Amino acid sequence: MKPISELVRDRPLFSLTPQKTVAEAARFMAEKKVGALPVVDGENKLVGIFSERDVITRVIAKGLDPGATPVNDVMTTKIVVAEANEGYYSCQKKMQHVHCRHLPIVSDDRLIGMVSLRDLLMINIDEKEQDIDYLHSYIYTIPPGTTKRYDEKP
Repeated sequence: MKPISELVRDRPLFSLTPQKTVAEAARFMAEKKVGALPVVDGENKLVGIFSERDVITRVIAKGLDPGATPVNDVMTTKIVVAEANEGYYSCQKKMQHVHCRHLPIVSDDRLIGMVSLRDLLMINIDEKEQDIDYLHSYIYTIPPGTTKRYDEKP
């Protein structure tokens, strides 16, 4: 199975600094069409994740001002990460175990990408389709050199 680093290799990596306001973060997320962003310090070291869920539960529901609230105050800090060499299935199991929809990918403690549950489900669907195509071909193909047809009577 391919390592997760192959999935994120050619993708742009969007991130926030902890000092950004929630309003700035929300605008950036809307612009980039992403549901969560990694929060990194100046050295690209992961310090948290800020998601749509954080906006709802930690900002809006508590009546905080998005324009005055820094991401650092409301981001998720207890995060699970995947190493660059992990497989897709391992990443999916981690996400299921902790009930999250976004997983940062790190290499040597540095953020290299982010995957969503949707990304992993699409890979799973693609693999299943390949399996179905293979099995369909296997079942309905007469191997070379076979002279007897299956619809003939002995």
